[in-house]
Order: sequence, then structure tokens, then C-alpha cells
Amino acid sequence: MLKGKIYQSLAGFYDVHAEDGKLYRTRARGNFRKRKITPLVGDDVEFQIEDGDKGYILSVLPRKNALVRPPIANIDQAIVATAATQPEFSTNLLDRQLIALEMSGIQPVIYFTKTDLLTAQQREKLATVVAGYRAIPYDVIFPEQAFSSDALTELRKLFSNKENVIMGQTGAGKSTLLNHLAPDLNLETGKISTALNRGKHTTRRVALLNVNDGLIADTPGFSSYDTFDIDFRALTNYFPEFKRAGVKCRFRGCMHVNEPDCEVKLEVQQNKIMKSRYENYLQLYTDIKNRKPNYKK
Repeated sequence: MLKGKIYQSLAGFYDVHAEDGKLYRTRARGNFRKRKITPLVGDDVEFQIEDGDKGYILSVLPRKNALVRPPIANIDQAIVATAATQPEFSTNLLDRQLIALEMSGIQPVIYFTKTDLLTAQQREKLATVVAGYRAIPYDVIFPEQAFSSDALTELRKLFSNKENVIMGQTGAGKSTLLNHLAPDLNLETGKISTALNRGKHTTRRVALLNVNDGLIADTPGFSSYDTFDIDFRALTNYFPEFKRAGVKCRFRGCMHVNEPDCEVKLEVQQNKIMKSRYENYLQLYTDIKNRKPNYKK
């Protein structure tokens, strides 16, 4: 029996990169369907080889996390491609993306695209926002030129020994960023999947590629940040700076809304916590609290 990681999934086949350094084409055993288990790219699996380099997945090892869009498991880090302009930058959208990542236990890296389109005044204004996110602390890359070699080098350094995805709204430059990071992407993916594709399949392929001692999913588009299926009281846990400040609140379990002697509200007044983050928190808190329960679940 061998162990490995699923690097690609397409049309019921799973390409597994094994501990021996080889790539094996596998299928999932029939009982997986009965047990409602779908292997995902990024899964660590145990498998056996029965015919040269072809084999069967026997078990999927426990996952650290899993995403729905793209369907991928065991993600360590997400590069949040964020347009500085066109479409206009929104702290609300960025905060929703960051909450989704915190909920999944995925480390965010905020990468600003289209920065060369900013006026000096716009750049100065956004620099204050960038400083606020760095203080949380999140890694933020805010280049003069959107895909400058310095910015890409900085990003590649954060890749090491991690499994990464790129996310961001439509038009934020996810694909462009991915192509800058891995210019030989088509070559590499083509090499892996020639035997599978034969030009017939138009199935959206999910694959992991080796980039700078790390792995990156070549399906940009993690987008499950529209609704949060959580208890409104849990929301504060996904704002790292609130969690940190919250230990000084007078009440244990303070929601930082109407309670007296709230450290979070105090730090917002002192500009230690970003006002936009607090306002976005209040809006989401109210939305989640007022949401009608779904009894059809």
C-alpha cells in the first residue's frame, strides 16, 4: 500500500503524487460512493497499484479542511486577489473573504492588483487601509506595479511548504496573477493530463502545481463567502483583533455591540482597530442575527 496526495481530478480519475516521487493514475473504490465519500484534490490518500502505474484509492486520510468552490482539501493559505480599483475596492467584500478563510482555518495573504491604475491620492488613502490590515496582522502585498518582480518574489516566499488557492471577485485579476506566478502552467498541466484529455473533455479540471517549494491550485475562484451559516454569537471569533481585545472586555462573551466597558469599541475609538472592520462586523452581526432559520435543512 502506498501513500500520496491527489494532485489532479478529472472525469473520475485521480492523479496521485506518491511518497516515492512518482505520479499514479487511480480511481476510487466503488464503496466510496456508497459511503458518500468523494476524494478531492489535496486529499492525502492510501492507495494500491494493480496494473503498472494504475491503481485504486483505498482510503482518504482525515482532512484539515475542505472547500466547495473549488472542490479542494487541506488548504493552508489563500491569496486574496483584491482589485485596488476597477471594480472599486470594498472593505466589506474583503472582510467577508477573510471571515470565510478564518472559518476554514486558512491563512490569508491579501494581494492588491491594478495598483498602477491608482492616482497618488487614491494610493495614499489605500495605504492607510493596508496598514490597518497589516496590524491585524495579515500579510498584505501592495505593489506600485500590480505584478512587479519584487511583489511576485515576496508572494513566492510565502508559498513554501504550503498548499495554496487564489480567490477574489470577478475582475480582480486572479487568473492574471496565477499566470504571472506560474508562466509554464499550461506546459505543466498539459504534461500531466495528455493521456486523460485527448482534446475531448471540457470538464473543469482541478489540479495542484508545484510553485516555489509549495503547491497552488490552478482553479482560481474560491467564492463561498456570500452567506455564513454560523450562530451570530460566533462571528467575533473570526476577527483576530476582536478576539485579542475581547479578553479585556468587562463581560465574558461580550458581543461588542451594546455592552458597557467594551475593549473592542474603545480600540475602535483609539484607531487601534479599523473603523471599517467594526462597521462591517456590525452589519454582518445584524444580518446573521435577523436571518430566518432554515427548517428544511
